[in-house]
Amino acid sequence: MNDLTPPSRSLSHVTDWVFDLDNTLYPRSCNLFAQIDINITHYVMALTELEFDAARTLQKSYYRDFGTTLNGLMSQHKVDPDHFLDTVHAIDYSPVAPHPDLVEVITALPGRKFILTNGDTGHARAVLARLGGAELFEHVHDIRAMTFVPKPHRAAYEGFFALHGIDPTRAVMFDDLEKNLVVPHEVGMATVQVVAGEDFAHEQVEAWELSRSAGAHVHHLTDDLTRFLRERP
Repeated sequence: MNDLTPPSRSLSHVTDWVFDLDNTLYPRSCNLFAQIDINITHYVMALTELEFDAARTLQKSYYRDFGTTLNGLMSQHKVDPDHFLDTVHAIDYSPVAPHPDLVEVITALPGRKFILTNGDTGHARAVLARLGGAELFEHVHDIRAMTFVPKPHRAAYEGFFALHGIDPTRAVMFDDLEKNLVVPHEVGMATVQVVAGEDFAHEQVEAWELSRSAGAHVHHLTDDLTRFLRERP
């Protein structure tokens, strides 16, 4: 088992495997989300006429407090979510390398596989195409399907469960942000936090985004998703 994961509950009961997308299915170190992150800063600058540093501060506060910057901008500035999503996802996807080993281990998992992402479906499909797993998941449940109420809000999960008939007690959630695992734990899902390596640092990433939780809501911790899935408890 991954060295980061203490002895904990088995995943042998799981029939529905639910994955976050960004910084979970691809490593944070490829810095794909960093492109989106800087696009969001420029969006906030254009919207608010703030200088770069002030826009970054506002952006990160919305991300922390509202679940996504978009949710904060919709709440506080009435932005058009479609315009926002189209703008910030205009990025170069080439840093995401093909990952046949990850595709192989996810394909072999017993049961259904889903993506539950605060991004949009177009972005998810572009990432999956790079990974080599375009047909890997049964469904991508994105921010539009959440009616723009993102993780970690309970409604984001409840709508997903209802749409796909998921019994949370027979499901597992993988996410890079520990706060997005609180509700899954509360409703009976198994949870796995996928973290960056110990030596990862990036000027665009705040400490809370890299936090490794020792809380009861994180059942497993890994910095190598492929290895974890191969050796799963």
